[in-house]
Amino acid sequence: MRTWIRSLRSFDAIALPTVDRTIDVREAERFIRLFHEENPAAGDPRPRLREVAGEIARYGTYTHTYAELQFGARVAWRNNNRCIGRLYWRSLKVRDRRQVFSAEGVAIECVAHLREATSEGKVRPTITVFPPDTPGMPGPRVLNEQLIRYAGYRDGDGAITGDPRYVDFTKRVRALGWRGAGGRFDVLPLVVQPGGGGQLLCNLPGDAVLEVPIVHPEYSWFEELGLRWHAVPAISNLCLEIGGLCYPCAPFNGWYMGAEIGARNLADVTRYDQLPVVAERLGLDISTERSLWRDHALVELNVAVLHSFERAGVTMTDHHTESARFLTHLAREEKAGRVCPADWSWIVPPISGGVTPVFHRYYDNRTLTPAYVHHR
Repeated sequence: MRTWIRSLRSFDAIALPTVDRTIDVREAERFIRLFHEENPAAGDPRPRLREVAGEIARYGTYTHTYAELQFGARVAWRNNNRCIGRLYWRSLKVRDRRQVFSAEGVAIECVAHLREATSEGKVRPTITVFPPDTPGMPGPRVLNEQLIRYAGYRDGDGAITGDPRYVDFTKRVRALGWRGAGGRFDVLPLVVQPGGGGQLLCNLPGDAVLEVPIVHPEYSWFEELGLRWHAVPAISNLCLEIGGLCYPCAPFNGWYMGAEIGARNLADVTRYDQLPVVAERLGLDISTERSLWRDHALVELNVAVLHSFERAGVTMTDHHTESARFLTHLAREEKAGRVCPADWSWIVPPISGGVTPVFHRYYDNRTLTPAYVHHR
């Protein structure tokens, strides 16, 4: 047994409420027809429609084939109106773990997901799908927002060390028995809630978390800031909805766009708030906004992030390249006769938005399924 399993520890918790997940046969039918429409080799949909209707009538739910699950997960990415990186939606690797119900099993597979997706820095878009909610029995859940996130510690004076966004979550896992080292970049443990039974706390082993130290190609002092970030952005708190079925535990990842780290995670005043620190080291005048010190510092912080990931051999894209790729994706979807939903406020990058091509147009922001959604 893997040695890191010793870091697993169970705790009593309130069970998830019984869910009424009787499937609407119309939603199932729409998905099956979509699957057969886009996959002609699957043949006539009518036999499958009768089979699915029979399962729902008898059990209140039905089971996707692997081909349907793979297609549904990929189309959910295609339909994600907040994601700019959908050009490669067909490449999503789908790990079918619907047979894994236990908290320990979910934790082990989440670690395996990170190892496979990281691939020594050649990050691969990956999703791991665990059992769906069924009538009377909820599926398992990972309560973390992402599989990898950093702790935030608030001291008695209100000062915060680490990521302010996760102060409350850190307080919660510490109450469950996790200590934490009190540092700025302590990786939080996973909290797994099985369909029945207590929660489980799991420390992520070091070889599952690839991190990149942030340095600058010109300013040697940048290394003294002690910044770093993890390589794989694996979202873990969304439900994958396919044909009326909800898979509440389906962690998935793409790769980072540099601005997500350099213009949000490390720059936002409600996160690591590094712009004043960078500006000071650059010798900028921060006494007036007219000096545009924030803009200058923001650019240099993003230069450092992109440089660092490239130097480490870790997959990352920049906001200009990704904006052009998104318009290529949009054109392909329109050529295929499909709507490409997009939320302008998420598609336009958080840095230099006006000089990217995605800024200068409007988008259809309708909701399509399959989809990744917040739990009901």
